[in-house]
Amino acid sequence: MKHFKYGAIALTLISGLAACGGSGSDEPEVVVPETGFSFDADALIVNLSDEVIVKGYSTLADRGEALLQATQTLVATPTQANLEAAQSAWKAARQPWEQGESHIFGPVDSLGIDPHLDSWPLNTTDLKTVLINSSGFDAETIKGWNDDVQGFHTMEFLLFGDGMDDNVKQIDELTANERDYLMGLAEVFRDYTKQLADAWLVSHDGQSGKAYGELLKSPGVDGNTFYSSQVGVLEELIKGMIGIVDEVGNGKIADPFGGSLASADTSKVESQYSWNSLTDFSDNIIGVRNVYQGEFTGEADKQGIIDFVRAADSELASRIAAEIDAAILQIHAIEGTDKMPFRQAIKDEAGRARIQKAVDALATLQASLENQVLPLLKEWKV
Repeated sequence: MKHFKYGAIALTLISGLAACGGSGSDEPEVVVPETGFSFDADALIVNLSDEVIVKGYSTLADRGEALLQATQTLVATPTQANLEAAQSAWKAARQPWEQGESHIFGPVDSLGIDPHLDSWPLNTTDLKTVLINSSGFDAETIKGWNDDVQGFHTMEFLLFGDGMDDNVKQIDELTANERDYLMGLAEVFRDYTKQLADAWLVSHDGQSGKAYGELLKSPGVDGNTFYSSQVGVLEELIKGMIGIVDEVGNGKIADPFGGSLASADTSKVESQYSWNSLTDFSDNIIGVRNVYQGEFTGEADKQGIIDFVRAADSELASRIAAEIDAAILQIHAIEGTDKMPFRQAIKDEAGRARIQKAVDALATLQASLENQVLPLLKEWKV
């Protein structure tokens, strides 16, 4: 909080000027101290749009193509090595998607791509029915089916098995029909990830509308009905960060964690088949760090939300950065020294203690973003 102080000389001067009647009024002139802070957000918005959001979705589309190629190879030559290559391709595609959940607004929402790619929980009953009653799967047919029998988690189940005892699947456990379905799912996935990247780079609606990236970078410009000001853009970005921190701490972790060991529910653990849950959670918060810092880990420093916060309060800017890092570290620590997957940690007393530390770190970060960063928008002199 900033406090403004005036010395006796300044007050005497103000009173003296008022007494001279320079304003032609009998009322003393009231001097209101200037508050707020200034920040030019042009470079920040351009950088986050081009170098974080669009770059991330372009990577996702590239990895969607790689996943399709891996499944095609698996169908053509069903070996253990090719199955493991497809599993690795799935995990590689998962990373930019999970990091991108820190900015899950725009086309990913308006085009319905989020539920197409990442519906959870998986409907294993309908999935098994599909596999029994269908064959010769093609992408267009699959697109017409419910979201809970396509996307990431359907492919995950087919690639890794049920995840109950391990996340290792042998090639002889993967039937020919499952391989065909997997390839069809991968084609659908490739199409949706390309559509998402194109929406940010070419046209937000796939028709005559501008690229969403251009709309984000040009708030207040004639014809931009999405963003009327830079305040609206930064509010979208900050609320995106808050949203995923809340979802990880109070949803993805808290729902299966339950109120006690007895109420822990492994069926609610996302990415449980591959045992990728903790990587998902940490990638979500790494995505927050990407937006906050303005670059992906290891890249040269660029403008991010931290620069906006620093313009108002440098101590707060540094503290938020530390809280993001602390949350990531606490999520990584959940597995312990024995590399325990999340679905097992929620059923283990020591694991639950480590989970609680991660939940607490996420709650601290969420409170700071909500109560100290978001309100800065009202103090910003745009």
